[in-house]
Amino acid sequence: MSTLLTPAHHSAAIQTSLQINCQDRVRHDIDVTLAPGEPVGLVAGWGQFPISVATRLREDGHPVVCVAITGHAGPEIEAACDRVLWSGVGRFGKHLRYFKKQHVTKVTMAGKLFKSDLLYSGSVWLRHFPDLVCMRTFGPLLLGRGRDARDDRLLTAVIDTYHRHQLEICSATRLAPELLVKAGLLTRKKLSGSSQRDAELGWSIAKTMGGLDIGQAVTVKDATVIAVEAIEGTDACIRRSGELCRRGGWTLVKVSKPNQDMRFDVPTIGTQTVQNVADAGGVAIAVEADRTILLDREATIELADRLGIAILAMAPPASDGPQR
Repeated sequence: MSTLLTPAHHSAAIQTSLQINCQDRVRHDIDVTLAPGEPVGLVAGWGQFPISVATRLREDGHPVVCVAITGHAGPEIEAACDRVLWSGVGRFGKHLRYFKKQHVTKVTMAGKLFKSDLLYSGSVWLRHFPDLVCMRTFGPLLLGRGRDARDDRLLTAVIDTYHRHQLEICSATRLAPELLVKAGLLTRKKLSGSSQRDAELGWSIAKTMGGLDIGQAVTVKDATVIAVEAIEGTDACIRRSGELCRRGGWTLVKVSKPNQDMRFDVPTIGTQTVQNVADAGGVAIAVEADRTILLDREATIELADRLGIAILAMAPPASDGPQR
Protein backbone atom coordinates (compact mmCIF):
# COMPACT_ATOMS: atom_id res chain seq x y z
CA MET A 1 0.00 0.00 0.00
CA SER A 2 1.11 3.56 -0.59
CA THR A 3 1.55 6.23 2.02
CA LEU A 4 -1.21 8.52 3.21
CA LEU A 5 -2.63 10.64 0.42
CA THR A 6 -2.29 14.34 1.08
CA PRO A 7 -3.52 17.58 -0.52
CA ALA A 8 -0.28 17.62 -2.51
CA HIS A 9 -1.89 15.17 -4.88
CA HIS A 10 -4.27 17.96 -5.91
CA SER A 11 -1.37 19.78 -7.56
CA ALA A 12 0.25 16.77 -9.20
CA ALA A 13 1.91 17.40 -12.52
CA ILE A 14 -1.02 16.21 -14.61
CA GLN A 15 -1.94 18.66 -17.32
CA THR A 16 -5.47 17.49 -18.01
CA SER A 17 -8.45 17.27 -15.73
CA LEU A 18 -11.35 14.88 -15.98
CA GLN A 19 -14.88 16.09 -16.48
CA ILE A 20 -17.36 13.81 -14.79
CA ASN A 21 -21.09 13.83 -14.48
CA CYS A 22 -22.28 14.11 -10.92
CA GLN A 23 -25.97 13.80 -10.02
CA ASP A 24 -27.82 14.53 -6.83
CA ARG A 25 -31.34 13.58 -5.88
CA VAL A 26 -32.76 16.90 -7.12
CA ARG A 27 -30.59 18.05 -10.02
CA HIS A 28 -29.12 15.84 -12.70
CA ASP A 29 -26.17 16.24 -15.06
CA ILE A 30 -24.08 18.58 -12.92
CA ASP A 31 -20.58 18.81 -14.38
CA VAL A 32 -17.78 18.52 -11.84
CA THR A 33 -14.10 18.87 -12.58
CA LEU A 34 -11.53 16.70 -10.86
CA ALA A 35 -8.43 18.73 -10.11
CA PRO A 36 -5.18 17.32 -11.51
CA GLY A 37 -4.03 14.53 -9.23
CA GLU A 38 -7.13 14.73 -7.02
CA PRO A 39 -7.82 11.44 -5.20
CA VAL A 40 -11.16 9.77 -5.85
CA GLY A 41 -13.00 7.49 -3.46
CA LEU A 42 -14.30 4.16 -4.70
CA VAL A 43 -16.78 1.88 -2.95
CA ALA A 44 -16.12 -1.49 -4.60
CA GLY A 45 -18.55 -4.37 -4.82
CA TRP A 46 -18.44 -7.62 -6.78
CA GLY A 47 -17.19 -7.97 -10.35
CA GLN A 48 -14.83 -6.45 -12.87
CA PHE A 49 -16.50 -3.04 -12.99
CA PRO A 50 -14.74 -1.47 -9.96
CA ILE A 51 -11.39 -2.69 -11.24
CA SER A 52 -12.04 -1.12 -14.65
CA VAL A 53 -13.03 2.19 -13.05
CA ALA A 54 -10.00 2.23 -10.76
CA THR A 55 -7.69 1.45 -13.67
CA ARG A 56 -9.11 4.30 -15.73
CA LEU A 57 -8.82 6.79 -12.86
CA ARG A 58 -5.18 5.90 -12.23
CA GLU A 59 -4.41 6.17 -15.94
CA ASP A 60 -5.78 9.72 -15.74
CA GLY A 61 -3.50 10.51 -12.80
CA HIS A 62 -6.01 10.23 -9.96
CA PRO A 63 -5.08 8.16 -6.89
CA VAL A 64 -7.87 5.75 -5.99
CA VAL A 65 -8.88 5.40 -2.34
CA CYS A 66 -11.04 2.29 -2.07
CA VAL A 67 -13.48 0.90 0.46
CA ALA A 68 -13.73 -2.75 -0.60
CA ILE A 69 -16.90 -4.39 0.66
CA THR A 70 -16.13 -7.63 2.47
CA GLY A 71 -17.78 -10.65 0.89
CA HIS A 72 -18.41 -8.79 -2.37
CA ALA A 73 -15.23 -7.20 -3.75
CA GLY A 74 -12.56 -9.56 -5.04
CA PRO A 75 -8.89 -9.62 -3.95
CA GLU A 76 -7.87 -8.20 -7.35
CA ILE A 77 -9.06 -4.78 -6.19
CA GLU A 78 -5.92 -4.46 -4.04
CA ALA A 79 -3.62 -4.12 -7.04
CA ALA A 80 -6.00 -1.78 -8.88
CA CYS A 81 -6.11 0.92 -6.18
CA ASP A 82 -3.63 3.08 -4.26
CA ARG A 83 -5.16 2.45 -0.84
CA VAL A 84 -7.75 -0.15 0.18
CA LEU A 85 -9.82 -0.49 3.33
CA TRP A 86 -11.70 -3.77 3.66
CA SER A 87 -14.93 -3.23 5.54
CA GLY A 88 -18.44 -4.55 6.00
CA VAL A 89 -21.10 -2.77 3.99
CA GLY A 90 -22.81 -1.53 7.14
CA ARG A 91 -19.82 0.35 8.55
CA PHE A 92 -20.84 3.69 7.06
CA GLY A 93 -19.18 5.79 9.72
CA LYS A 94 -15.88 3.99 9.17
CA HIS A 95 -16.13 4.52 5.41
CA LEU A 96 -16.84 8.23 5.76
CA ARG A 97 -13.98 8.79 8.21
CA TYR A 98 -11.59 6.88 5.96
CA PHE A 99 -12.43 8.95 2.89
CA LYS A 100 -12.08 12.20 4.81
CA LYS A 101 -8.73 11.13 6.25
CA GLN A 102 -7.51 10.55 2.70
CA HIS A 103 -8.71 14.03 1.59
CA VAL A 104 -11.38 12.60 -0.69
CA THR A 105 -14.36 14.79 -1.58
CA LYS A 106 -15.79 12.82 -4.51
CA VAL A 107 -16.76 9.17 -4.34
CA THR A 108 -17.97 6.74 -6.96
CA MET A 109 -19.55 3.33 -6.49
CA ALA A 110 -19.01 0.32 -8.75
CA GLY A 111 -19.74 -3.37 -8.53
CA LYS A 112 -22.65 -5.47 -7.40
CA LEU A 113 -23.89 -5.84 -3.84
CA PHE A 114 -26.00 -8.93 -3.28
CA LYS A 115 -29.13 -7.38 -1.84
CA SER A 116 -30.85 -10.64 -0.94
CA ASP A 117 -27.89 -11.65 1.23
CA LEU A 118 -27.58 -8.25 2.86
CA LEU A 119 -31.25 -7.81 3.73
CA TYR A 120 -32.51 -11.29 4.37
CA SER A 121 -29.63 -13.30 5.81
CA GLY A 122 -29.05 -12.74 9.52
CA SER A 123 -25.59 -14.32 9.51
CA VAL A 124 -24.44 -11.94 6.80
CA TRP A 125 -25.71 -8.95 8.78
CA LEU A 126 -23.61 -10.11 11.72
CA ARG A 127 -20.53 -10.03 9.49
CA HIS A 128 -21.44 -6.57 8.17
CA PHE A 129 -22.50 -5.35 11.63
CA PRO A 130 -24.07 -1.92 10.98
CA ASP A 131 -22.74 1.07 12.87
CA LEU A 132 -24.71 4.03 14.18
CA VAL A 133 -24.41 6.00 10.92
CA CYS A 134 -25.75 3.04 8.96
CA MET A 135 -28.64 2.58 11.38
CA ARG A 136 -29.55 6.25 11.08
CA THR A 137 -29.41 5.96 7.28
CA PHE A 138 -31.44 2.80 6.82
CA GLY A 139 -33.36 2.52 10.08
CA PRO A 140 -36.39 4.52 8.89
CA LEU A 141 -36.59 2.31 5.77
CA LEU A 142 -35.87 -1.13 7.19
CA LEU A 143 -37.29 -1.04 10.72
CA GLY A 144 -40.83 -0.67 11.93
CA ARG A 145 -44.14 -0.96 10.13
CA GLY A 146 -43.27 1.29 7.20
CA ARG A 147 -40.45 -0.82 5.75
CA ASP A 148 -39.39 0.10 2.23
CA ALA A 149 -36.34 -1.73 0.83
CA ARG A 150 -36.73 -0.67 -2.79
CA ASP A 151 -33.42 0.11 -4.46
CA ASP A 152 -34.29 3.71 -5.25
CA ARG A 153 -35.21 4.47 -1.64
CA LEU A 154 -32.11 2.79 -0.21
CA LEU A 155 -29.76 4.47 -2.67
CA THR A 156 -31.29 7.89 -2.10
CA ALA A 157 -30.64 7.40 1.61
CA VAL A 158 -26.99 6.60 0.84
CA ILE A 159 -26.66 9.76 -1.27
CA ASP A 160 -28.16 11.89 1.49
CA THR A 161 -25.78 10.48 4.10
CA TYR A 162 -22.69 11.08 1.97
CA HIS A 163 -23.80 14.61 1.12
CA ARG A 164 -24.36 15.42 4.78
CA HIS A 165 -20.72 14.53 5.30
CA GLN A 166 -19.55 16.72 2.38
CA LEU A 167 -18.86 13.77 0.09
CA GLU A 168 -20.27 13.84 -3.42
CA ILE A 169 -21.27 10.60 -5.14
CA CYS A 170 -20.57 10.62 -8.87
CA SER A 171 -21.35 8.32 -11.77
CA ALA A 172 -18.69 5.68 -12.42
CA THR A 173 -19.73 5.48 -16.07
CA ARG A 174 -18.45 9.02 -16.53
CA LEU A 175 -15.08 7.93 -15.20
CA ALA A 176 -14.87 5.00 -17.62
CA PRO A 177 -17.27 5.97 -20.45
CA GLU A 178 -15.73 3.49 -22.87
CA LEU A 179 -17.47 0.71 -20.93
CA LEU A 180 -20.89 1.86 -22.14
CA VAL A 181 -21.85 -0.09 -25.23
CA LYS A 182 -22.83 1.72 -28.44
CA ALA A 183 -25.80 0.80 -30.61
CA GLY A 184 -25.41 -2.01 -33.10
CA LEU A 185 -24.73 -5.70 -33.55
CA LEU A 186 -21.64 -6.73 -31.59
CA THR A 187 -21.24 -10.32 -32.76
CA ARG A 188 -20.89 -12.17 -36.04
CA LYS A 189 -24.18 -13.94 -35.43
CA LYS A 190 -27.33 -11.90 -36.01
CA LEU A 191 -30.59 -12.19 -34.15
CA SER A 192 -33.14 -14.30 -36.00
CA GLY A 193 -36.47 -12.73 -36.87
CA SER A 194 -38.15 -14.35 -33.88
CA SER A 195 -35.34 -13.33 -31.52
CA GLN A 196 -35.58 -9.74 -32.79
CA ARG A 197 -39.31 -9.69 -32.06
CA ASP A 198 -38.68 -11.22 -28.65
CA ALA A 199 -36.07 -8.54 -27.94
CA GLU A 200 -38.51 -5.76 -28.81
CA LEU A 201 -41.20 -7.25 -26.60
CA GLY A 202 -38.69 -7.85 -23.83
CA TRP A 203 -37.60 -4.22 -24.00
CA SER A 204 -41.12 -3.01 -23.24
CA ILE A 205 -41.60 -5.50 -20.42
CA ALA A 206 -38.19 -4.87 -18.85
CA LYS A 207 -38.75 -1.11 -18.92
CA THR A 208 -42.06 -1.61 -17.14
CA MET A 209 -40.41 -3.84 -14.54
CA GLY A 210 -37.64 -1.28 -14.06
CA GLY A 211 -40.16 1.49 -13.58
CA LEU A 212 -41.64 -0.55 -10.75
CA ASP A 213 -38.14 -1.02 -9.25
CA ILE A 214 -38.35 -4.80 -9.67
CA GLY A 215 -35.44 -5.67 -11.97
CA GLN A 216 -33.62 -4.92 -15.21
CA ALA A 217 -33.83 -8.16 -17.19
CA VAL A 218 -36.36 -10.53 -18.72
CA THR A 219 -36.08 -13.59 -20.93
CA VAL A 220 -38.50 -14.14 -23.81
CA LYS A 221 -39.24 -16.87 -26.36
CA ASP A 222 -41.95 -16.81 -29.04
CA ALA A 223 -43.45 -13.65 -27.52
CA THR A 224 -43.79 -15.41 -24.16
CA VAL A 225 -41.99 -14.18 -21.05
CA ILE A 226 -39.97 -17.02 -19.53
CA ALA A 227 -38.53 -15.28 -16.46
CA VAL A 228 -38.26 -11.83 -14.90
CA GLU A 229 -35.31 -10.67 -12.81
CA ALA A 230 -36.09 -9.71 -9.23
CA ILE A 231 -33.94 -9.50 -6.10
CA GLU A 232 -31.97 -12.65 -7.00
CA GLY A 233 -30.18 -10.94 -9.92
CA THR A 234 -29.64 -11.57 -13.62
CA ASP A 235 -27.53 -14.72 -13.31
CA ALA A 236 -30.23 -16.47 -11.28
CA CYS A 237 -32.86 -15.27 -13.75
CA ILE A 238 -30.84 -16.86 -16.56
CA ARG A 239 -30.50 -20.15 -14.72
CA ARG A 240 -34.23 -20.19 -14.00
CA SER A 241 -34.94 -19.59 -17.68
CA GLY A 242 -32.97 -22.70 -18.57
CA GLU A 243 -34.98 -24.73 -16.07
CA LEU A 244 -38.32 -23.40 -17.29
CA CYS A 245 -37.56 -23.54 -21.02
CA ARG A 246 -35.55 -26.71 -21.54
CA ARG A 247 -35.88 -26.47 -25.32
CA GLY A 248 -33.82 -23.28 -25.21
CA GLY A 249 -33.91 -20.67 -27.94
CA TRP A 250 -34.82 -17.75 -25.71
CA THR A 251 -33.49 -14.17 -25.66
CA LEU A 252 -32.18 -12.24 -22.66
CA VAL A 253 -33.14 -8.55 -22.62
CA LYS A 254 -31.46 -6.20 -20.15
CA VAL A 255 -32.17 -2.46 -19.97
CA SER A 256 -31.90 0.49 -17.60
CA LYS A 257 -34.78 1.78 -15.54
CA PRO A 258 -36.87 4.52 -17.19
CA ASN A 259 -35.29 7.06 -14.81
CA GLN A 260 -32.03 5.21 -14.17
CA ASP A 261 -29.65 6.93 -11.77
CA MET A 262 -26.33 6.18 -13.47
CA ARG A 263 -24.49 6.31 -10.16
CA PHE A 264 -25.94 2.99 -9.08
CA ASP A 265 -26.84 -0.44 -10.42
CA VAL A 266 -26.16 0.28 -14.09
CA PRO A 267 -27.07 -2.72 -16.30
CA THR A 268 -23.95 -4.79 -16.93
CA ILE A 269 -22.99 -7.81 -19.03
CA GLY A 270 -19.71 -9.62 -19.57
CA THR A 271 -18.17 -13.02 -20.17
CA GLN A 272 -20.05 -14.58 -17.28
CA THR A 273 -23.37 -13.39 -18.71
CA VAL A 274 -22.59 -14.90 -22.10
CA GLN A 275 -21.46 -18.20 -20.61
CA ASN A 276 -24.54 -18.42 -18.39
CA VAL A 277 -26.90 -17.71 -21.29
CA ALA A 278 -25.23 -20.38 -23.43
CA ASP A 279 -25.26 -22.93 -20.60
CA ALA A 280 -28.97 -22.32 -19.99
CA GLY A 281 -29.98 -22.62 -23.65
CA GLY A 282 -30.34 -18.97 -24.63
CA VAL A 283 -29.43 -17.82 -28.13
CA ALA A 284 -29.32 -14.01 -27.94
CA ILE A 285 -28.68 -11.07 -25.63
CA ALA A 286 -30.23 -7.64 -26.26
CA VAL A 287 -29.13 -4.67 -24.17
CA GLU A 288 -29.78 -0.95 -24.12
CA ALA A 289 -27.19 1.10 -26.00
CA ASP A 290 -25.42 3.90 -24.09
CA ARG A 291 -26.97 2.70 -20.82
CA THR A 292 -25.36 -0.73 -20.43
CA ILE A 293 -21.82 -1.56 -19.31
CA LEU A 294 -19.95 -4.15 -21.39
CA LEU A 295 -17.06 -5.55 -19.36
CA ASP A 296 -14.03 -7.17 -21.02
CA ARG A 297 -15.39 -6.19 -24.41
CA GLU A 298 -13.04 -8.19 -26.62
CA ALA A 299 -13.20 -11.32 -24.47
CA THR A 300 -16.98 -11.10 -24.18
CA ILE A 301 -17.55 -10.77 -27.92
CA GLU A 302 -15.02 -13.50 -28.71
CA LEU A 303 -16.76 -15.86 -26.30
CA ALA A 304 -20.18 -15.02 -27.72
CA ASP A 305 -18.94 -15.71 -31.26
CA ARG A 306 -17.48 -19.02 -30.16
CA LEU A 307 -20.65 -20.09 -28.35
CA GLY A 308 -23.01 -18.86 -31.06
CA ILE A 309 -24.69 -16.17 -28.94
CA ALA A 310 -25.86 -13.01 -30.72
CA ILE A 311 -25.44 -9.70 -28.86
CA LEU A 312 -27.35 -6.61 -29.96
CA ALA A 313 -27.20 -3.15 -28.38
CA MET A 314 -30.55 -1.53 -29.08
CA ALA A 315 -31.26 2.17 -29.29
CA PRO A 316 -34.35 3.32 -27.38
CA PRO A 317 -37.54 3.40 -29.47
CA ALA A 318 -38.69 6.93 -30.27
CA SER A 319 -41.73 6.39 -28.06
CA ASP A 320 -39.50 6.02 -25.01
CA GLY A 321 -38.42 9.64 -25.23
CA PRO A 322 -34.99 10.98 -24.20
CA GLN A 323 -33.14 9.41 -21.29
CA ARG A 324 -32.44 11.55 -18.26
